[in-house]
Amino acid sequence: MSRPLLFLDVDGPLNPYAAKPEKRPEGYTTLRVPQESGAAGEPGRLRTHRRPLRVWLNPDHGRALLALGYEICWATTWMSDANKWIGPVLGLPELPFVDFGNALLNEWPDGVHWKSEPLVEYANGRPFAWVDDEQGDADHAHVAANHRAPALLHHVNPRIGLRNDDFTTLAAFAASIDTSTGTP
Repeated sequence: MSRPLLFLDVDGPLNPYAAKPEKRPEGYTTLRVPQESGAAGEPGRLRTHRRPLRVWLNPDHGRALLALGYEICWATTWMSDANKWIGPVLGLPELPFVDFGNALLNEWPDGVHWKSEPLVEYANGRPFAWVDDEQGDADHAHVAANHRAPALLHHVNPRIGLRNDDFTTLAAFAASIDTSTGTP
């Protein structure tokens, strides 16, 4: 069996967007991502430019993520754009991403996060860790009931982003997986 999957969200874990807006966290760099509203060629809609999105990223996180022993996969609303904007700043190669399709931002009435089911489907029985700032108890229950392999739902505080203890937890989970069987 191959290495476990690491489903990686951007906003919260990598971009501590909820940190004090006037104080970039130490070790982080600021990225300005252009935003546009409206679609080119859409009848009756003009494309307008909005203020660039401010994203804080720590370039050291890329090396630390690659050293964890996972197959990394973007699990973010950025989807393929994470390879264009986020990966290069972190020194990550182009990574696969979960295409959330119709599930994107479509909340479930029982409180299960809209990412939960697409991640379980994408994993297809493989062990995985999901690093995000939005999972809750309903997601833990959903994954436990619908995924037969080991899974770690790791919450990261969006005010501080990934820290050393997060990397330690993720490394321990990956090390606990027997890659020949996919079990702890």
